[in-house]
Amino acid sequence: MYSGEHRVLIANRGEIAIRIAKACIELNHRFICVYTEADRDSGHVRFARENGGDKSLYRISSYRDDNEIFSVADNSEATAIHPGYGFFAEDFRFARRVAKRENPLIFIGPSWWVIRELGDKINTKHLARRLNVPTIPGSDKPIYNEIEAAEFADSLFSFQKEQGFKATAIMVKASAGGGGMGIEEVTDQDEFRSAFRRIRNYAKRQFNDEGVLIEQRIYGFNHLEVQIVSERSGKKHVHFGTRNCSIQSSGNQKRIEVAPGFAPDGIDYIFNAASVLEHITDHSLSMAKEVGYDNVGTWEWIVTPKGDPFLMEVNTRIQVENGVSAAISSIHGNEVDIVREQLRLGLGEELGYSQSDVALKGLALEYRILAENPDDNFSPWVGTISKFGWKEQDWLKVYTQVPTDCDYEIPTEFDPNLALAIVRGDSLQQLRERGLFFLEGLQLQGADRFGNELQSNITYLKDKTSIILEF
Repeated sequence: MYSGEHRVLIANRGEIAIRIAKACIELNHRFICVYTEADRDSGHVRFARENGGDKSLYRISSYRDDNEIFSVADNSEATAIHPGYGFFAEDFRFARRVAKRENPLIFIGPSWWVIRELGDKINTKHLARRLNVPTIPGSDKPIYNEIEAAEFADSLFSFQKEQGFKATAIMVKASAGGGGMGIEEVTDQDEFRSAFRRIRNYAKRQFNDEGVLIEQRIYGFNHLEVQIVSERSGKKHVHFGTRNCSIQSSGNQKRIEVAPGFAPDGIDYIFNAASVLEHITDHSLSMAKEVGYDNVGTWEWIVTPKGDPFLMEVNTRIQVENGVSAAISSIHGNEVDIVREQLRLGLGEELGYSQSDVALKGLALEYRILAENPDDNFSPWVGTISKFGWKEQDWLKVYTQVPTDCDYEIPTEFDPNLALAIVRGDSLQQLRERGLFFLEGLQLQGADRFGNELQSNITYLKDKTSIILEF
């Protein structure tokens, strides 16, 4: 393995590219950023120019063109590639090519075979069941045949009716999908076949795999996650607590994440919330050990209103909400940066601490600030940001690619994400108060090409702040 100073190609954009570049600087490594024409005014482009010079910045036509990414890697003499999240982050074929090409590089993420193993929902379910980890009731293999799928769906609908469910529903998913994509909810047996065909066709187009999973739909659940960090050896693992990601858009896209996953000291639950958090953490660690997990990853769970947890999937990448877990964590009393940990461990350094060295204290939330209209099914808003600013606080971090000193035209090629704001508090009440204080003081203005004012989800975030962590 290459030793000494690395040259890390950041195959991503926006705020995560900035955070990776800063981690490179802190660890005494060089970085190389890429950008498309649409992102010419993005903050990650400015950061690269100001902190790495022109040689640290390459223009490309697409973030999704792997050949172009590898061409930049060779031209810049990169020794490692960090995919960030999205794009190639969970593509085991890309990770395998990084490691096995004629001019091999280090992939900053789990090893390609780990991504392949856990990226398959069926493999993940089989592994979980072997370790007695509870999984969502449903098919334990991809279903390709429509008649077989319809029979299985009928059995789930019948079971729900027998159990007295007021509303029956099942989830139809692309087995190779993830991140809320390739999923439909079906509430009527007569609608199932058409939904199955749509998901099967989607899966074939997007993943070249027509496999479909069928699972029970559990209403009123909470979406919890466990943050795992592992050494490249695959033998040492720690967790940085849990988080609750239940406040989501109509498309199952997260809008507020809170750590830890429940607040038993501030909210009365009808189940033992502390015990649930302990169980999902222990189960997640047992799976990480069994599979030899070797970088940063997230175990995603759903918890029913009665407090029953079920493993949903494993995300073999760093997630957008990593910062909210870092905000409640410390190592030997020092602040945690999970992006930096991912980079450090991905380049082969030892973990250097154990679970007993990790302290979890207080609470934190993350607001995803977007230019969108929550009242119109969270439809994206297109226009130019003319003013963006906030009041600095010692309990606040804001990550953004949006410049605060000039106009910024939101690229239409991507989701209209503007910023991630992470707020810390010692108690649930203080966290809510600080969150509202930040949102009230946020300066965010803009207009579209017709002169219409900016649409954002700020009011939506304010409304939801009062119910964080409530079931």
